[in-house]
Amino acid sequence: MATAGAMERSFVELSGAERERPRHFREFTVCCIGTANVVAGAVKYGESAGGFCYVESGKLFSVTRNRFIHWKTSGDTLELVEESLDINLLNNAVRLKFQNCILLPGGVHVSETPNHVIILILTNQTVHRLLLPHPSRMYRSELVIESQMQSIFTDIGKVDFRDPCNYQLIPTVPGLSPHSTTSAAWLSNDGEALFAVPSASGGIFVLKLPPHDVPGMVSVVELKQSSVMQRLLIGWMPTVIRGDQGPSDRPLSLAVHCVKNDAFIFALCQDHKLRMWSYKFCIFQLVSVENNRYSIDHISSLFTSQETLIDFALTSTDIWVLWHDAENQTVVKYINFEHNVTGQWNPVFMQPLPEEEIIIRDDQDPREIYLQSLFTPGRFINAALCKALQIFCRGTDRNLDLSWNELKKEVTLAVESELQGSVTEYEFSQEEFRNLQQEFWCKFYACCLQYQEALSHPLALHVNPHTNMVCLLKKGYLSFLVPSSFVDHLYLLPDENLLTEDETIISDDVDVARDVVCLIKCLRLIGESVTTDMSVMMEMSCYNLQSPEKAAEQILEDLIAIDVDSVMEDICSKLQEIRNPIHAIGLLIREMDYETEVEMEKGFDPAQPLNIRMNLSQVYGSSTAGRIVCRSVCKIASTRFLICRDLLILQQLLMRLGDAVILGAGQLFQAQQELLHRTAPLLLSYYLIKWGSQCLATDVPVDTLESNLQHLSVLELTDSGALMANKFVSSPQTIVELFFQEVARKHIISHLFSQPKAPLSQTELNWPEMITAITSYLLQLLWPSNPGCLFLECLMGNCQYVQLQDYIQLLHPWCQVNVGSCRFMLGRCYLVTGEGQKALECFCQAASEVGKEEFLDRLIRSEDGEIVSTPRLQYYDKVLRLLDVVGLPELVIQLATSAITEAGDDWKSQATLRTCIFKHHLDLGHNSHAYEALTQIPDSSRQLDCLRQLVVVLCERSQLQDLVEFPYVNLHNEVVGIIESRARAVDLMTYNYYELLYAFHIYRHNYRKAGTVMFEYGMRLGREVRTLRGLEKQGNCYLAAINCLRLIRPEYAWIVQPASGAVYDRPGASPKRNHDGECTAAPTNRQIEILELEDLEKECSLARIRLTLAQHDPSAVAVAGSSSAEEMVTLLVQAGLFDTAIALCQAFKLPLMPVFEGLAFKCIKLQFGGEAAQAEAWAWLAANQLSSVITTKESSATDEAWRLLSTYLEKYKVQNNLYHHCVINKLLSHGVPLPNWLINSYKKVDAAELLRLYLNYDLLEEAVDLVSEYVDAVLGKGHQYFGIEFPLSATAPMVWLPYSSIDQLLQALGENSANSHNIALSQKILDKLEDYQQKVDKATRDLLYRRNL
Repeated sequence: MATAGAMERSFVELSGAERERPRHFREFTVCCIGTANVVAGAVKYGESAGGFCYVESGKLFSVTRNRFIHWKTSGDTLELVEESLDINLLNNAVRLKFQNCILLPGGVHVSETPNHVIILILTNQTVHRLLLPHPSRMYRSELVIESQMQSIFTDIGKVDFRDPCNYQLIPTVPGLSPHSTTSAAWLSNDGEALFAVPSASGGIFVLKLPPHDVPGMVSVVELKQSSVMQRLLIGWMPTVIRGDQGPSDRPLSLAVHCVKNDAFIFALCQDHKLRMWSYKFCIFQLVSVENNRYSIDHISSLFTSQETLIDFALTSTDIWVLWHDAENQTVVKYINFEHNVTGQWNPVFMQPLPEEEIIIRDDQDPREIYLQSLFTPGRFINAALCKALQIFCRGTDRNLDLSWNELKKEVTLAVESELQGSVTEYEFSQEEFRNLQQEFWCKFYACCLQYQEALSHPLALHVNPHTNMVCLLKKGYLSFLVPSSFVDHLYLLPDENLLTEDETIISDDVDVARDVVCLIKCLRLIGESVTTDMSVMMEMSCYNLQSPEKAAEQILEDLIAIDVDSVMEDICSKLQEIRNPIHAIGLLIREMDYETEVEMEKGFDPAQPLNIRMNLSQVYGSSTAGRIVCRSVCKIASTRFLICRDLLILQQLLMRLGDAVILGAGQLFQAQQELLHRTAPLLLSYYLIKWGSQCLATDVPVDTLESNLQHLSVLELTDSGALMANKFVSSPQTIVELFFQEVARKHIISHLFSQPKAPLSQTELNWPEMITAITSYLLQLLWPSNPGCLFLECLMGNCQYVQLQDYIQLLHPWCQVNVGSCRFMLGRCYLVTGEGQKALECFCQAASEVGKEEFLDRLIRSEDGEIVSTPRLQYYDKVLRLLDVVGLPELVIQLATSAITEAGDDWKSQATLRTCIFKHHLDLGHNSHAYEALTQIPDSSRQLDCLRQLVVVLCERSQLQDLVEFPYVNLHNEVVGIIESRARAVDLMTYNYYELLYAFHIYRHNYRKAGTVMFEYGMRLGREVRTLRGLEKQGNCYLAAINCLRLIRPEYAWIVQPASGAVYDRPGASPKRNHDGECTAAPTNRQIEILELEDLEKECSLARIRLTLAQHDPSAVAVAGSSSAEEMVTLLVQAGLFDTAIALCQAFKLPLMPVFEGLAFKCIKLQFGGEAAQAEAWAWLAANQLSSVITTKESSATDEAWRLLSTYLEKYKVQNNLYHHCVINKLLSHGVPLPNWLINSYKKVDAAELLRLYLNYDLLEEAVDLVSEYVDAVLGKGHQYFGIEFPLSATAPMVWLPYSSIDQLLQALGENSANSHNIALSQKILDKLEDYQQKVDKATRDLLYRRNL
């Protein structure tokens, strides 16, 4: 069929408007001043329609490319719509209602100028001119690059419909013909608007409006045949022009043709004569043929049947005609009126109405079957369903602006509500309910069918001569006529056409052409014989993945069984006429097969300029064009499915006959093995495409799209041309429409214009050629057995998981192309539906095809192009990432375990996979499996990282027993280092790494290291954790360290002092700097200090004391933790814990002087403090163990404090009585009189020092009294109070006086000779000394006497 592609003769009607919401028209009322109300009984015109195409609509780089206007009139209403096949136009529909006027049939005429689109409108009383901006003046750029644009009707609301320049009444004299059904209007070269209508007097009535931008007068003229005379009517002056025209001269149809500066009005009159009027120099004249200026030549005579003519349209070569036949069915045909030899009209296969009756089997639910019939794409339009719903609900106020899915819900609710409302009995059988349900659904279906038929009524043809696009304007929607493919053309062609078909266009070989025609006739006979049940049987076998060959065999048996009209005999007789059936069948199969070896190029040529690429990317980008293309694909798939079905049945018949006369010798086996097995996949392919063309895509929530995008980014597929975000569409799309709009269209357009025959700027768009090419390429992209799987990728990228899953299930059993890609995408579907194990199986099955399929090759391709491992390992890596992102660790483990076998000796891949296994076992809490995987990692660096992660995670989960008890073979030092590093790097109170390390060493009986760990822990707690809890833990740490050392033999019971200040090198830590910003010098090697058990015990006692202080005085917590023993003494004294301070001093062999000084100072404060100080003192007094605490009314806190001081002085004695000295010195330094008990106490131990203290603080009188008493005591009076055992006597040991101090006292008293009191005191001392000297002298003499005896 070499010429088949060039000789596509028949056309098919297609409409993609069924799922569109009812078009939203913006409504405007045109109020016409001076018009009279419509008189009852006046002429009523039928509905009419028309269209306008822009002059440059066929140019590739025009703003008006593939753009046109169409309209419909009904009574006083005009509906205008601007359509584009490239972009979705906004505000493109308006409804004008002309008050008190009726639009004339065909009374809308559209013209364009460089700046404007001008719409001329005629009603029975008025003429109007609408001035709208031309599309080329609405956009800044000449190239269309947006997906949405404003229509020329966007600003129609700004038009002043009463502007006298653009609106005029038609004068009542001569007035319009009351039966006028025709009109004409045009623009002159000067911009004048002229309107021509039949006049009441039988002539032609012409009204002229001046140019819109030039002031002028309206003129009216009536053309008459009897004279070339004319009357010019100025303004609105009524004029009566009488003539002698009879009714036979009345124009029935008017047409205008403009040539340069002239215009011709052609009038087809009732007497079947054609009259032509010329407009030149503003003068109309009747033109006769005899003057040889103009002539009419006969071109062709065309004959047709007796249908009712509705409309016709002419092109330069063809005439298109729209009829209604006797059964009120729409008939459209076209013919070439110049070169047609046989006079045969070429048919247009009209879109049939849905079947009138729905057959429902007993096993089917009536509601489901009727809903499927009503809402299957390509059957009922939205408007018909909405109108039926409104009528069915008996005028119930319902919102009719519904989407496809909303409408489906409303229909279901309405029918079910009516059903429930009709039920009067409470109980009835299931069969009765089923019958009632079927009755109501059948009623609603019949109502829908009625409105579908009404809205499908054709009104006019619209032919674009620039692109050869033909549209059918119907009452409710717009349909397009597209060329039939050659095979479909032959299969659908009526018998009379098939008999006259030119065989040379089938094949150059006449015998082959005749064989093909005979074969087609056989197929048509079979197709006409196949019943509905048989047809359903074949479709169900395809859907249920059963053998089409067996279904065809069963259908053949049923056909033979019910063959009452001897159809099978007719088929057999026609088979006898086929010379070579095998060749004919093969020829037909090849013509229907879209399998290709080479994948189509992806994307536009980057060498093209950006603006050209962007402009081309919009070609046929509107939703209207997308629906038409996909409906064309659906129509082809449906027709080819029937052809393949009938072909399978015919082949089964050939096999059954087995006649060598028919098949030829030795061809039976070939027919059975080759043709049969080529036809079945062909049938299944078309079934699959047909299924996809009727399967609606689902709306996807934004969060699902975002999640999908995240998964695709993991797979590095986000830059694929097949993966795009699903944009909003006005109506639900089928998955094929989704694929065409999002992916396929740009691939196809780029391919079509990649190697143009002429420069793109000169390229003209031809609708039949373009739609045929686009449909063919789309079928190639959808063809299941072709390389590449853009369709599947598109479904995956747009989250159509259910549809993708169904598609692959239908594809899998018989198609062995892209098996791995299909399994991978099926796995993605299972992931989304939560069937993880099935997904894993699919991913594993796809692995075997890596390196064999384009999609899988692209999947494993890294961004930098570097190949780091084998392709299959790269595939496993991608899938593992995907499973990880989805959150399925069990599947990650299973897949990684399987991939290890593939890795073999590749230690890097082994390390990666085992690390992956470790990570996800750890995430799942499989600690033992995680440890086992860790030990098998061949890369030491990765192993260390995993070990670190194991430690951290188990610590965070508090699963410390597992962490401690793992054997860590050859990893002991590493794990200790990790735990130590973590312990020194994190917060001490949040994480328990030190305790973990302690348990780790204890479990392994390494007590010295355990003790070292706990001692370091305690040190850091003191420095870093300034809380009561920290001090408690510090004490416990030191106790634990002590216990560890006690478990060791004494000679080994020591540890190394941890580094002072806890300065540890941590990996990754920033260098320390001084205040000048310079890096500090690294610390020099410190001297190692050994701590034995006694040292730890001292630290433990210090820790306990710190805790005691913190418990008593919380404000001291901040400084107590790291304080030394000396500092702690001060803190304890300040807090009043004197017993504890003394114990600390004794433990660390520290002097007690700070304790006595502190207690003395507290006594001083209490001595002079108020009641508040007294009350506070009881707290710290109670913390010290007094021998007995007296709390009587006579005893105060001050008394108790002094008593505590007295007790300490008596209990803790020291050489030289330093404690008494420091206490007295403290008291005297604060000017506090010494208590008697203290004086008496110190007199007993060191009276001379007391005298010196008195002198130091200038207490002369007290010093004089002390000297006097001391002298008396030496002489024997009260000597026991001064600790003098033997007073002065000849027999006692020698005694002495502090003469130096006494001399200083006398000197101090004598310095102020004017002070009589001092003189008296000085004299008193001198007298005492005189008395003392005398007694000393006497005692000395007695002593000497005794020695001389």
